[in-house]
Amino acid sequence: MPLLLTITVVTGAVDAVSILRLGHVFVANMTGNVVFLGFALAGAAGFSVSASLVALGAFLSGAAIGGRVLTSAPQRLLARAATSEAVLCGAAAGVAATASGTTARYAITVLLAVAMGLQNAAARSLAIPDLTTTVVTLTLTGLAADAPDVSSPNSHTLRRTTAVIAILAGAVAGAILVLHTSAAWALGSAALCLAAVAVLGHRLIGRAAPPT
Repeated sequence: MPLLLTITVVTGAVDAVSILRLGHVFVANMTGNVVFLGFALAGAAGFSVSASLVALGAFLSGAAIGGRVLTSAPQRLLARAATSEAVLCGAAAGVAATASGTTARYAITVLLAVAMGLQNAAARSLAIPDLTTTVVTLTLTGLAADAPDVSSPNSHTLRRTTAVIAILAGAVAGAILVLHTSAAWALGSAALCLAAVAVLGHRLIGRAAPPT
């Protein structure tokens, strides 16, 4: 669970970069992208049909790859997903640090949306309740609709609350880095967090492996 929460923090940071520096486009929250696409098709200023479609297409590609490649034991699956995401976020940070303009924005969008698609595929395979890692709409609904069970050993209330706090914390941290340093710093920090998750995940795999 701590590793998934770390990935959830990264989601908030990555979407902070996408909204604040890539224009009106999400790379993790595809519900938002579909809505933005609708705005663009209606002719609303500041919204791009091509940007929304690129993000959606890249996300679906990442999810398709993840659904076919990330098929293994939970710890191994998470470690592989985090490794792939770290590479993609690191590449996006490199683009952000060295290039600018429309081409760079689209390249960053593709890299991040593919990473988030992989992440969603992994989270879906893990199927841990209330930890989708990218959206919290149903999580918030559960908090409001279900009776609190804070004292329960596997409290849904605590898990849901922690997930919401994680994505909020990531968004705050990502926005601070974007606004006061650069998008490259925000994405580089996200890549480092993902690399840490990958390393810890691989260590857990090693500990769980039977002795030879």
